Amino acid sequence: MSLRKCAIAIGVILALAVVPAGAPAKSTSAKAAKAKSAQPTADATSTSRKLRKAITAQGMFKHLQALQGIADDNGGNRASGFQGYGASVQYVLTQLRAAGYNPTTQVFSFVTFQELSDPVLQEISPTPKTYTQDEFQTMSYSGSGDTGERTITPVDVNLGTPSASNSGCEAADFAGFPAGNIALMQRGTCTFAAKANNAEAAGATGAIIFNQGTPGRTDVIAGTLGETAQDGDPNPPDVGIPVTGIDFAEGSRLVNEADPTTGRMVVDAQSDRRQSSNVIADTAGGNPDNVTIVGSHLDSVPEGPGINDNGSGSAFNLELAIQMKKQHIKPTNRVRFAWWGAEESGLVGATRYVAAISDEAFAQIAANLNFDMLASPNHANFIYDGDFSDTPPPATAPNVNPGAAQIERDFVNYFDSQGVETEPTAFDGRSDYKPFQDNGVAAGGLFSGAEVAKSHDQFLKWGGLEGVAFDPNYHQPGDTITNLDLAGYETLADGGAHVAALLAEDPDLRGTLGGGATATAARKHLTRAQKRRLKARKARLAEFRGSRLAR
Repeated sequence: MSLRKCAIAIGVILALAVVPAGAPAKSTSAKAAKAKSAQPTADATSTSRKLRKAITAQGMFKHLQALQGIADDNGGNRASGFQGYGASVQYVLTQLRAAGYNPTTQVFSFVTFQELSDPVLQEISPTPKTYTQDEFQTMSYSGSGDTGERTITPVDVNLGTPSASNSGCEAADFAGFPAGNIALMQRGTCTFAAKANNAEAAGATGAIIFNQGTPGRTDVIAGTLGETAQDGDPNPPDVGIPVTGIDFAEGSRLVNEADPTTGRMVVDAQSDRRQSSNVIADTAGGNPDNVTIVGSHLDSVPEGPGINDNGSGSAFNLELAIQMKKQHIKPTNRVRFAWWGAEESGLVGATRYVAAISDEAFAQIAANLNFDMLASPNHANFIYDGDFSDTPPPATAPNVNPGAAQIERDFVNYFDSQGVETEPTAFDGRSDYKPFQDNGVAAGGLFSGAEVAKSHDQFLKWGGLEGVAFDPNYHQPGDTITNLDLAGYETLADGGAHVAALLAEDPDLRGTLGGGATATAARKHLTRAQKRRLKARKARLAEFRGSRLAR
């Protein structure tokens, strides 16, 4: 995948400490106290009021009903590359045309990954155990196969403190590795794909990667090898062996088992090159040099209909576009509505969009708002931590973008004015804002929580169920129209509409955001060699590829 080359200066890179989406964090009240946002213009105030009144849970729910029906008619999902996604695209296009827009689509190819049956992971001796589906996860874009009973061989692991590890990252780690064995490796330093490639080159028939053991790196790894692991291109080689992730405790236990430890792995998966598309629609007017992209991914995972993830963001985005037309809003700045494809395959659609547009068109983008999961049933009100004051920055965009910090302040100020309690959440590249964030565009957005459990303090703040995931149906068949918090959904939709109005109606948007996509101008002065080195460095440092870990 080709990311737009950027000129963001990468200085000292902070250690990659993952903060789970929705992890407890400081209240935003301290941020509000020091927030000094300019007063909204009269047009922004009027536009915000009109949109917040017009956009209702009932209106968005009608779109969600349509998306649920599409999933029901197409095997229970709306995954990119399959019929359910195509029908979702047609629904959005029909709604936009009926509202008076002239939408376009950007078609792109990508590699899908789908498990055809449940995977198997077993320890056969000395302690027989068949792992449950909660105790391990197949890495997406894993190879397929049945290893049969094989010896499990640890590869250069480190169980000490700290658990720094480059296990499996170098061919030398496999010196003396018995061909045919299953490689047991530890997370750390390089990508999971690199570990799998090295293991396969050494003759391994399967690879188990356990978590690193440092704070935040102990649970079962939900990882990906990336679509390049199955794209047919020899550089890097495709992965042809089963690859799974387990937690640190189980990995440590296997390392310390009496020799020989034997086990079995089975992965039955299919990867195909398919087509997907993004849907794009611009307002008819507004300054074309101050574009705000309001984005949401339209696809689901293959496992379910994806009504919260991310029908909820897509339905809000669609209703926002429709109501801007119905309310006869003529924004000062152009607004571009985008529904991204193949987010669940690794942010493919948004990344393809950023890579495809010209430098001149990219320079016109001042801001990106991202809405991914707004109606989680055990609801939370999270704002992306644009100034990184509460959560670590991603390695691919380690410097604070003043515009992203401003967008966060705008959200904080709005919700404080409404008496709605919020928290910052990691702005770590797990959704479609990433290619914009990486390339210097001011980005921000809202989120209602995913797989992380609601803490005691969050229960006191928002109610719901303590100790239960914000969305227990995340990436599951139960992500349906019956498992939503519609009141919380409308609350976040109001905040999204308000900040969209601020950006759309600010005649000095670049000044307010501190320059917007200033990286584009700087990037033009890089040599081709510098661009290639920067691109390669960012690719190596990327922690997440969509909702899954890549390293």
